[in-house]
Amino acid sequence: MKKIFYIIIASVLIATSCKNVLDIDDLNSLDEDKVWNDPSLVNAYLSNLYEIFGNWSAGADNNSEQLIGINFPLDAVTVNSSTYKAWDYTTIRKINTAIQKINESTGLAKENKDKALGQLLFMRAYMYFNMVKHHGGVPYITEPQDREKGDLQVTRNSTKECFELMVKDLDGALALLPATIAKTSEDYGRIDGNFVVAFKAKVLLYKASPQFNPSNPFGNAYWTEAHAANKAAYDRLKGNGYSLTADYQNIALIEKGAEVVFAVINQYPNKVANWDNGVRPGSESRGPAGAVPSWDFVKAFPMKDGKLYNDPTSAYYKTDADFLQSYWENRDPRFNKSIVWNGKIYEVSGKAGKRQYTSVGVASALDDFGVNPKANTPSENLNRYSGFFILKNSKLSLKQTEVQTQYDVDYVVMRFAEVMLNYAETANETGDFNAAMGILKEIRIRAGIEPGSNGAYGIKATDKASMRDAILAERNVEFCFEGHRFWDLRRMRRLDVLDKKTKYGVEAIAINADGSEMDLTVAAGLAKTYQLKENQFKYIVRQVPNTGAKENILPDSYYFFPIAQTSIDKNPKLLQNKDWGGTFNPTLE
Repeated sequence: MKKIFYIIIASVLIATSCKNVLDIDDLNSLDEDKVWNDPSLVNAYLSNLYEIFGNWSAGADNNSEQLIGINFPLDAVTVNSSTYKAWDYTTIRKINTAIQKINESTGLAKENKDKALGQLLFMRAYMYFNMVKHHGGVPYITEPQDREKGDLQVTRNSTKECFELMVKDLDGALALLPATIAKTSEDYGRIDGNFVVAFKAKVLLYKASPQFNPSNPFGNAYWTEAHAANKAAYDRLKGNGYSLTADYQNIALIEKGAEVVFAVINQYPNKVANWDNGVRPGSESRGPAGAVPSWDFVKAFPMKDGKLYNDPTSAYYKTDADFLQSYWENRDPRFNKSIVWNGKIYEVSGKAGKRQYTSVGVASALDDFGVNPKANTPSENLNRYSGFFILKNSKLSLKQTEVQTQYDVDYVVMRFAEVMLNYAETANETGDFNAAMGILKEIRIRAGIEPGSNGAYGIKATDKASMRDAILAERNVEFCFEGHRFWDLRRMRRLDVLDKKTKYGVEAIAINADGSEMDLTVAAGLAKTYQLKENQFKYIVRQVPNTGAKENILPDSYYFFPIAQTSIDKNPKLLQNKDWGGTFNPTLE
């Protein structure tokens, strides 16, 4: 452990300041007293732990209906598989070691101690929340474990105890951390009190949720506690100047905005992410896109009046057939800022007026999707593409040669819109329908939805149940590709939305003005100068993927994933979850 620790310290310091490393004696000879009494070394240790917050991932929503891919074929999750397991006690041990050593330190000033301990307590709660979200109650260890003394043989805390201990850690962090870290501060990117209260509110939202209270999903007493915390978080952050970014597309791309509650700092060349390389079409990237939207999700965006295309009361109502041939028209403005479709203007890599094509025989073979027999050969992308690409958060100015190495947009871990919608959810469940409605309207006003004659912005909710559905649907669109959707459905016990479902894409075939298919040589020539528009194609729905597993299977046992059998083999005191052959109840009941 000591060897690993010193390597961590050395690598962080080398990355941040050569001078600091040169000023330190032989790193491998450092004794622990010197390490834990030196603010620079403690800060380096903490910097390494910030990796727990992750970074941009194009496939963050691969497990939902937003993106294509069958992530849950039959028996995708088992006790013997490594998928959907959250059991990182190595990081927990690093956190607990730091807490113990800093508490024992005699050389650190109280201010340095408090800031470090506050961050560590938050990180511990953050790590345990992810474990509990996956599995229910886990061993909530708060001291460094010693392999030689055999103290790895521990039992699982109940789920209720885990929530209580998370809240205790978060309250402890709140008491020690600065209330607000200004966007201009050199400490920006560190945890502050605003993030703590917002995250605590999220933890308590989960505690009250149907996932943890299946027999009494919306009438349990935890909703009152959750509402108090979420209202307090909303009021505090709003009072501290947090607000919705005026333009939805700028939430992340214009960094340090008023909506950002907490972000991971990326800065070229020291730290970059892989977002653009993961979402761009192959012809504009360094390989095929790793994640693409599904037709099912394209349909989920409302129209400009906030209503779905097939809602007869919508000013933009269309039949399924008509919608397929004009799905890009009169949509929620977030659609235009989130999705790339065939024929859409997509001025990537500085190419003025560029349109993106996906039609076989017209588009680059790296971008196409479809089986048009007149193209002689079908697309090679039938299992990985859908006819759509992700636009949201793309840094279009990056050239093709730069997408792998220069995407350095700060990764937004939590934003004020999430705080707002979490509050709206608890307000609705505790009887404040009007507060929930007000929040939804704010989100839609920012999106650019039309108010309608009744000023409801297309929101049709009239009672608690319909408002619940409206909030869930709004989260689907508002947080698209940010990794929320699957966990929202699971938290609400709505995995039926994904269960036994197939996925689809849309093929585009160029047509003449009379509707006949255009000669592909002519179409390809027009496409080279971006003359073909989206309404010069006909569209056909295709199932994706076209080979292999074609249907997601998510049984009720997936509301809590199993403890890995390897973990139980190492520690026989661990009890398996009751839906996976054990006796442990992962709920709060």
